[in-house]
Amino acid sequence: MHEKIIQMLRQNNGFRDWNTMLQDFKSGDFKLKVAGRINSEPIYEFFNTYSDNFVLNSSSITISVQPVQSYIPFHVHDYVEINIPLVGNCVVVTEHERIKVNQDNMIFIGIKTPHKVEPIGKNGVVLNIELRTSAFSLNELDFLQSKGKGVSISNLLFSLLSDEDHGEGRYSLFEIDHDSKITAIIYDIIDEYYDDKIQSDQIIKLEMLTMFSLLIRKTFYREAQVTDSKKKNNNLLSLLLYIEKNYSDITLEQMAQHFGFNPNYLSDYLKNETGLSFIKLVQLQRVNVAAKYLTYTKASIEKIAARVGYENASYFYKIFRHYFGISPAKYRSNTR
Repeated sequence: MHEKIIQMLRQNNGFRDWNTMLQDFKSGDFKLKVAGRINSEPIYEFFNTYSDNFVLNSSSITISVQPVQSYIPFHVHDYVEINIPLVGNCVVVTEHERIKVNQDNMIFIGIKTPHKVEPIGKNGVVLNIELRTSAFSLNELDFLQSKGKGVSISNLLFSLLSDEDHGEGRYSLFEIDHDSKITAIIYDIIDEYYDDKIQSDQIIKLEMLTMFSLLIRKTFYREAQVTDSKKKNNNLLSLLLYIEKNYSDITLEQMAQHFGFNPNYLSDYLKNETGLSFIKLVQLQRVNVAAKYLTYTKASIEKIAARVGYENASYFYKIFRHYFGISPAKYRSNTR
């Protein structure tokens, strides 16, 4: 099935001349705006999504394939974009660096993040998935736009990617090591999108959420090394997952030592990247785990408080109410 899908995608990824495309934009119903410049190169606003045959598409999830051997300038989106090389590799260029994305790996580009993809080889196949903030509702776990109480640490990165205030300048690279489950889901999503059968939209949404969960799990169990850099890069996910693993007895000093950072630098980095302090990130993880214990176990609230890292039960009550708006006892009663 994979080879059949690759052949189908090859029919849609032919060369496109940017100058011709630019003239088509200028003669169309909307004007292509320049959002800024990088080293004198213009950064265009690509706020519309198109099918492979260049027809305007307003769907919340859009899939297309990168044209081969084609120059595409720096641009920004008002949606999250995922680039996945299915054959060969690609190089994504941001304001500060070049990121090589190998076959089957994927890079998430945040909202309003200036970037471009260097021209890919004539035999390459690079998939583009565009996700608007309307793609997922709260009832579908809202990985991409949740700003409410109770969002988990793992999901926070996706929230930041799709948040206009925090997403700018952000990307996250996932190295999936040709994971068969994740690869199979990617091809299923492509098949559903182009086949367009009944309930395809719903199936694609569910498979996207499953893919996110598998990416989080893979990163969780992977000993990812983080390079100290002031550039916007994928350090954040490893840091957040470390908090998710070690929330019950974590300290800023221990975490900084683990990653080879100065504690003050680490604290500032987390605050700048997430809008939340180290303490609040730890609290967020603790109360989310506590909420699961309250829902699925009969353990006493005092025991749950101690389990998630609060020896003082009264303080746990205060923190829990701050994030969920109700007491732990009320939360347990409501969820049951």
